[in-house]
Amino acid sequence: MDEILTYAQAAPAETVSYATADGLLSSVWLLVAIPLISATVLLLLGRRADRWGHWLGVAAVGAAFLLGLTYFFGLRGLDNKSVQLSLWDFIAVGGLHVDFGLLFDPLAGVFVLLITGVGFLIHLYAVEYMAHDPGRRRFFAYFNLFVAAMLLLVLGNNYVMLYFGWEGVGLASYLLISFWNTRPAAATAGKKAFLMNRVGDAGLAIAIFIMFATLGTTQYDEVFSGVGALAGGTVLVLGLLLLLGAAGKSGQFPLQAWLPDAMEGPTPVSALIHAATMVTAGVYLIARSNIIFSANTTLQLVVVSVGALTLLMGAIIGCAKDDIKRVLAWSTVSQIGYMFLGVGLGGAAYALAIVHLLAHGFFKANMFLGAGSVMHGMSDQVDIRRFGGLSKYMKITWLTFGAGWLAIIGMFPFSGYFSKEPIIAAAFEREDWTAWLFGGAAVLGAGLTAFYMTRLFVLTFHGPKRWTTDIEHPHESPLLMTVPLILLAVGSLGAGWLLATSVPDWLTATGGLAAAEAHHEAVLPHWAIVVLSLGVTVAGAVLGWFLFRGGTAIEPQPAGVLVTAARKNLYTDTVNEAVFEKPGIFLTRALVYLDNRGIDGLVNGLAAGVGGGSGRLRRLQTGFVRSYATSILAGALLVTAAFLAVQAGWLA
Repeated sequence: MDEILTYAQAAPAETVSYATADGLLSSVWLLVAIPLISATVLLLLGRRADRWGHWLGVAAVGAAFLLGLTYFFGLRGLDNKSVQLSLWDFIAVGGLHVDFGLLFDPLAGVFVLLITGVGFLIHLYAVEYMAHDPGRRRFFAYFNLFVAAMLLLVLGNNYVMLYFGWEGVGLASYLLISFWNTRPAAATAGKKAFLMNRVGDAGLAIAIFIMFATLGTTQYDEVFSGVGALAGGTVLVLGLLLLLGAAGKSGQFPLQAWLPDAMEGPTPVSALIHAATMVTAGVYLIARSNIIFSANTTLQLVVVSVGALTLLMGAIIGCAKDDIKRVLAWSTVSQIGYMFLGVGLGGAAYALAIVHLLAHGFFKANMFLGAGSVMHGMSDQVDIRRFGGLSKYMKITWLTFGAGWLAIIGMFPFSGYFSKEPIIAAAFEREDWTAWLFGGAAVLGAGLTAFYMTRLFVLTFHGPKRWTTDIEHPHESPLLMTVPLILLAVGSLGAGWLLATSVPDWLTATGGLAAAEAHHEAVLPHWAIVVLSLGVTVAGAVLGWFLFRGGTAIEPQPAGVLVTAARKNLYTDTVNEAVFEKPGIFLTRALVYLDNRGIDGLVNGLAAGVGGGSGRLRRLQTGFVRSYATSILAGALLVTAAFLAVQAGWLA
């Protein structure tokens, strides 16, 4: 275990190559094709597929999971452990040549299993959750499209293929977040997610342009092999643009505001976005590009800073939220911050971040689906101040949610302990004073996480009941919803140890992440870091339990400056409105005014002048001879007067 806790710089960029897929692995394209075909069928058949379309959606993702599992074990038997498949020429213009190609390696393999495995359970849960929704068939079409796009994102063998899947994920998330678009809040949330992600997507697109301009390629192996020849400034700019794209998809500072608002979509959408697909894309991008990020220490420092800041922001805001799904959303922002902290540390910490990502997929899907189960039994109530005592009425949901709670706070021996503690220890292994800064931020975040997640758990399931008996009638969810909860709870309890002891070695195999090259002594002994982290976690959980075991006020109470700021998302939305939205609105209105009164005014004024002048001239054409004779006489007199004036020298 000590080996995977070592913080180190990754090895310098070296030649990277992948074997060509053959045999069983030559059909890896089916992973993307099956859910994509399912989505297409459901959309094209329309209402004719309403009765059975949801089961087609479930079967497609289930088949993809079984195939992914088969390919995963097939990959384990290869010496190179990395294969790529070129299907056809996607772009061939001048010097730009991009294959529509796929790469299946250790990193892609674990993401495929996460996306399809957890995604299958969420699909199964959604069958019952969306049972009474008239758009269920369309919902599953979008759901399958989401999975297909995410699989293309992680399986592409070049940055253009990644970007293709990246945009597909953005489209699918917009369709799903705003699925109930008759609700203004849902429509607004979908647009907000779409627009904020376009900011990050622009950064990723520019990064791809820079790759082609400087290296002449976007293929992973060729880009990574050429990084060593790039100037330090170029690597820094390239990495910062990639980071911008990653921050957008993963809801990291400064592009985190869309993620909590995405809770307006159906709960299975929230679970899929937060556990298995969209928010993990940014972590994947940085992990896949680890050679680029490891080539510049300043770039790594920026990534670590973004992760540390975001994990604290998410935890602080989560303490002040009362909507059960929004508390979980801010916890995702915070936990993804831990993953960014890990990939920013470099070396062996890349693998640690992926371990936490995989473990997080289990317990976060578990908790989001558990929140959906609570809402299902409480007439869609989401305010945790109006719950209480639900453990007596929803025992399966209570037990499974409890497993997720213990896992996310990192309590030993649950999965979060084995995935998050190594990242905290790695943060304390930096070379300078930043070890205390980032290590301290990670420990503080652990304590805050324990506090607000305990608050969520206690107010929902314990204490006196605060719900209205004539409105809410709590009851356990049907079997199709509880079975996925039970399976995910098992993963929440035991997956962490299994992942922490196997995944790092798997990811550092040929074609995976860079392995550690050097060792830096931590500023604290490892046992002291563990004791400190667990102590702060226990303190946060105990404080949360004792403060809220008796319930809380139904209506919001006056609070101090920090709590008020947390309730308002630390004023990040206010800053966005002041810095970007209002100036943008002003600029738009100014341009519209300029267009209407300036450009259109000039054109319309010229047309009006010509029209008015021609109308006046038209009045001279009367058809009477005497009028024309008078005009001729006037013209002749005018010409004669001009000649006389010239002869007299008046016009000389």
